[in-house]
Amino acid sequence: MCYGGVCVLCVSSHWGYVSQCEPLQVQYEEFPFLEKDSMMDYSSMQRLGAKLGFISGLIQRRKIEAFERMLWRVCKGYTILSYSEIGEYLEDPDTGEPTKSVVFLISYWGEQIGQKVKKICDCYHCHVYPYPNSNEERNDVVEGLRTRIQDLHTVLHRTEDYLRQVLNKASESVYTWVIQVKKMKAIYHILNLCSFDVTNKCLIAEVWCPVNDLPILRRALEEGSRKSGATVPSFVNRIPSNDTPPTLIRTNKFTSGFQNIVEAYGVGNYREVNPAPYTIITFPFLFAVMFGDLGHGVIMALFALWMVLYEDNRKLKRTRNEIWNTFFEGRYIILMMGLFSVYTGLIYNDCFSKSLNIFGSGWSVNAMFESGNWTWDSTLRTNAFLTLDPNVPGVFNGPYPLGIDPIWNLASNRLTFLNSYKMKMSVIVGISHMSFGVILGIFNHL
Repeated sequence: MCYGGVCVLCVSSHWGYVSQCEPLQVQYEEFPFLEKDSMMDYSSMQRLGAKLGFISGLIQRRKIEAFERMLWRVCKGYTILSYSEIGEYLEDPDTGEPTKSVVFLISYWGEQIGQKVKKICDCYHCHVYPYPNSNEERNDVVEGLRTRIQDLHTVLHRTEDYLRQVLNKASESVYTWVIQVKKMKAIYHILNLCSFDVTNKCLIAEVWCPVNDLPILRRALEEGSRKSGATVPSFVNRIPSNDTPPTLIRTNKFTSGFQNIVEAYGVGNYREVNPAPYTIITFPFLFAVMFGDLGHGVIMALFALWMVLYEDNRKLKRTRNEIWNTFFEGRYIILMMGLFSVYTGLIYNDCFSKSLNIFGSGWSVNAMFESGNWTWDSTLRTNAFLTLDPNVPGVFNGPYPLGIDPIWNLASNRLTFLNSYKMKMSVIVGISHMSFGVILGIFNHL
């Protein structure tokens, strides 16, 4: 008898006697045509007396090779495994981490093989999904899934549109909500600092208030009592106290940065002289004396001016970058330092470490040749350095209008003179600054 074109010969032996069965007629019966990708027709397999089953599911990409070897060894080739890798990362239901997965389809023959395949899938933690046996059922499942996917996409798009509309509507009021929440938080914070009276019917708060603001405080309490409809209005009583009042320093967006610099070293006592207004001039000027470059000062001033012009931009104010917040809060300090650096740069006549000849030098070299003190041949050839004589008429025409004369760049003692000049200026300004601080200290102790 032959199966699939292979003949089987029946042979029996008994005690050395060998007898061959009677000749068998050779019959061939071909299996039905297999479709592409090893997809067999279930109805044709039923006509052959075999029961074809399918198992589909998902498995992790790193397990597919061991899974395939296990199927081959256990099922002894009675299975066909087809798989394809999914391009996107899928979340593992067990661990919740994104992993690469593979979708597979196993075709097997027989119930026993099917039980083995299911056990292997369980061992490898595969996520098994039902797979219909007939083409009609599979097509129905595919169409149903496509319909469900389309419905889900429609629902998601409508939900996103609705959420977008809600967020756009909320964004118009979020700034107002933030202000309201801050006001409510401040109110409840103040209420927590108050205490009840003996009847537990009113709140008592002991506060320090500037004398000039007492009329404003009374009007605010009267307005609050009227709007709230309280039967008993709120009132203010001045209580004498021997305690030292706290220090109140009113600042604005320009002076707040300089006040923060002063308070970094300590807060003055009540009625002491506040040095912050004087720091507006002294601090940038001392920086400029050490910095002293016209070009770099212009760059610094332009950068600070840009921050000042766009200071109301929310993106610039509401950032989590601490370094940027430091620059932005000190934008007026940087602006003043840049402007003073421009001034000292003009005094030093220094722009990117180069001198500028704006007004023309006050010294003339041609006058030395015209007077006959120098000659073009002997003087220039025999001397590496020459000294200008201001007593010669026409050599010195007066001081440079602003800053240091640019001819100092040609002098051999340029660095010695400029460094000495800047050092002496720094000493004079520093001593003046310290003397002014001592005078303020005297007024504070009087």
